[in-house]
Amino acid sequence: MGSECEGKGSWPELVGEHGEVAKGKIERENPNVTARIVVDGEMYVITDYDCFRVWVWVDKDDGTVVKTPIIG
Repeated sequence: MGSECEGKGSWPELVGEHGEVAKGKIERENPNVTARIVVDGEMYVITDYDCFRVWVWVDKDDGTVVKTPIIG
């Protein structure tokens, strides 16, 4: 999944970066997507795959990225 999407699809280098900074970098590197910041450990129901969305999972305490942001 994901190979059908245009542009860069994952950002492992952003793990440890602040979520808002990561969001900006992702959206600059792939203008086709919107980065969505979500708090790791909270319950989210993701029912669809979306080539125009990137999940940015952040730590609830300090807001740093804890998982590789990926299209989906």
